[in-house]
Parts: sequence; structure tokens; C-alpha cells
Amino acid sequence: MVTVSIVIPAKNEAENVAGLIEAIAAACTPHAEHEIILVDDGSEDMTAEVVNGLTATYSNLRLVRHDRSGGQSAAVHSGVLAARGRIVCTLDADGQNPPEELPKLFTPLLAEGSQAIGLVAGQRVGRRDTLSKRLASRFANGLRSWALRDGTRDTGCGLKAFRRDAFLRLPFFNHMHRYLPALFARDGWQIAHVDVGHRPRAAGRSNYSNIQRGLVGAVDLIGVMWLIRRRKRARPIDTPERQG
Repeated sequence: MVTVSIVIPAKNEAENVAGLIEAIAAACTPHAEHEIILVDDGSEDMTAEVVNGLTATYSNLRLVRHDRSGGQSAAVHSGVLAARGRIVCTLDADGQNPPEELPKLFTPLLAEGSQAIGLVAGQRVGRRDTLSKRLASRFANGLRSWALRDGTRDTGCGLKAFRRDAFLRLPFFNHMHRYLPALFARDGWQIAHVDVGHRPRAAGRSNYSNIQRGLVGAVDLIGVMWLIRRRKRARPIDTPERQG
């Protein structure tokens, strides 16, 4: 029985995925029955071929492919739909999210008395990005935190763990992965935070620029504010089961 599904959205990461999958298996095997799902988001390199070549070594590894690039949130969503575990963890494919941090994310969701926690969000410390990216991220996180009151300083961190069924009840839209704390809180879930490490990119290059993030972020932020204001507030009242 698979308990935890590790979902990796990837685009043009052929140079990084082999080492990443090896490290995930080493980090997670002692802690939980798990599977690894890599979602190839329309890569133009050999990402899919590399992953297919690893399935003989890692029997719990699966490949999901998009016919075109849909973005990180679309890749995560496809991976969660394919997942067999009740807990899903995500991390980026570029190697900047250390796989050894994964148990810190999913363990709280498996603990006794954790039923109210819906999401465990990683928050990067000692970021190894360029100065321009760090400054842009700091501004975006500050604006989002002020507008949404989500209590999270770093929603852009790819390291997250959540309950699969709760995630699939969230409204889906492009770039939703940056607003998961606010969306889970909107549905009444508690959010936990853990500090995680960060590494420089080993190979390849980022698929996003600061300008791209900024342009879509402004529109998305307004949309999420609207979703929170329009959330369902009424809940069914628990009643005793019928007798006889």
C-alpha cells in the first residue's frame, strides 16, 4: 500500500532527474511506503527518456506526460490525479529543493492527532538564488501575505505536503501552487510550516523570469482574493445516524 506520493513537475530537466530520483528514494524509503511520479510538462529534451530508463531500477517510479507545456500547477494537478497515496509531497525538478527534507513534510500529516492539518508548507532558508530573484520573491511574498493574510513567508517553495483528497477539492487554476496556504485555509484546514534548505541549480536553466512571475502574479492575487471572499460558509450539522 502506497502512503505517500512524491510528485515532481518537470520541464527540460534531463540533466537533473536521475540524481533527484535517487536522492528521493534514499530519503523516503526508511520512513514510508511511497511512489515517485514525475510529470513531464512538454519537455523538449530527453527528460522522459531518462525517467523511462530509470523505471527498471525504481519499481515505484512512474512517468506522466503532457502533450504540451501547461505550467507547474497543471503538472502538479496531473500528478496528484495519478497519485495512489493519501498524502502527496511536491518538490521542484531542478535539484534546488533537497529531497532529504521530504520526511519533515509528510511526517506531520501521518502523526496521531493531525487530522486537522491539511498542508505542510516548506519555507526556504539560506536561498541560493540570484539577488534579483530573491528581491523579486521578497516583494511578491510580502504583497501576497499582506493581501491574503495566509501566514506564510515563502509560498513559492516547491517543497509541500498535503492531503490528496483536500487538494482535489480546491479550485484549480494556473499558478495555484503559489497560493496553496490561502486556498487550504479557505476550506478550513490548518497549515503547518517547516524550514527547509535550498541549493543552487546544478544544471539547466529556469523556465520562468521575474517579469513573467510578476505579470501573472498580479492577476492571480486578485483572483484568489475573490475566491476567499466567495467561499462557502455554511456547513452541514452533524446528526445521529438512524436507528433500525
